[in-house]
Amino acid sequence: MTAVVRRATLLVALSAALPVFAHAQGTGTTSHFKVGYTDIGPTIGLGGIGDAGIAFGGRFERGIKALPDLGNGVLGIEASADIWTYNNRFVGTDYDFRYVNVGVTANYHFEVKGNPKVDPFLGLGLGNSSVSTDFAGDYSSGIYFIGRAGVRYFYRPRLALYADAGAGASTLNVGVTFGLGGGK
Repeated sequence: MTAVVRRATLLVALSAALPVFAHAQGTGTTSHFKVGYTDIGPTIGLGGIGDAGIAFGGRFERGIKALPDLGNGVLGIEASADIWTYNNRFVGTDYDFRYVNVGVTANYHFEVKGNPKVDPFLGLGLGNSSVSTDFAGDYSSGIYFIGRAGVRYFYRPRLALYADAGAGASTLNVGVTFGLGGGK
């Protein structure tokens, strides 16, 4: 199975599971992620990044609009940056690759009643990949599609564990986010 097929399968499975999870939570308090909430945090990316084993990055997101006609979710805009490098050997010559990916994603955050600590979301966006190498050859940089499913688990109202999976810079990103304020 190719990496693209694996990513698409994972994204479809997570997309199908998140709405079911969000609506099965019962009633009560809603999520800490609200309109005006802003957070930032580091991530580590795993998989789907050439011969590199790990990517380092960050996420910044702000809740910008309530969506009462779409299940009372919240629209968030997320900026992401990821970087990874790896070394490869070709006919006795070492050469290095360096990727810098920057993206913007519109995320739909599901309303989860009864458990304000869980914040599942789906996102779509675009990114720009900049590739550099010291090996002679033609390597392309350019625009790429981002499709991801993710979740925050709020340990405290302004401290959350973060994970997203899908197509983009890495197959799986994990990290922590720190709330900067806001939230109505």
